[in-house]
Amino acid sequence: MAEATTALVGWEKALMAAEKVKERMRRATQALDAAGVRYAVVGGNAVAEWVARIDEGAVRNTRDVDILIQRADFDAVREALETVGFYHYFVADIDTFIDGPTGMPSSGIHLLYAGEKVLPNDLHTLPGIDESERAAEFQVIDLPALLKMKLIAWRLKDRVHLLDMIGVGLIDSTWPTRFPPPLGGRLQQLFDNPNG
Repeated sequence: MAEATTALVGWEKALMAAEKVKERMRRATQALDAAGVRYAVVGGNAVAEWVARIDEGAVRNTRDVDILIQRADFDAVREALETVGFYHYFVADIDTFIDGPTGMPSSGIHLLYAGEKVLPNDLHTLPGIDESERAAEFQVIDLPALLKMKLIAWRLKDRVHLLDMIGVGLIDSTWPTRFPPPLGGRLQQLFDNPNG
């Protein structure tokens, strides 16, 4: 009989990586909640929260945690996150908190600032903290604000996230008219040509 191996196979590593992201998100949001700091989970984890409400099998994993805060709260956020083991770095113009001294920025906590642009050429500013709601475990950006953020960023992964939300029925063909140009036009493109 072949000897059992203790090495993890690819799918096990992927599962462990996804669980580590969830653990970092829980630890970070619990620390912010305990400190009384206003925030909202955004990005891929917000998409996962919304998609899972309809079809948990349609959720995609993400490698990092994006959190929207008010810039004036940065010091309180830093203190809360450092208290639970995160280390602050400023990487590629992003305030990032890595998990311990050997953590990786690519899998860290990335801060975004309410009412500001992520990139200077972005068409619109990010939503406010008040455009969020309480999920079971954390504060999450509300659906219209999440869509706006994805339409502003408009990278391939943002378009895929939008298609996921269309696919589970979170948004329908009436949504493009809710956004100003060119954001509404971008969303309409996905309804007109979802394959590409």
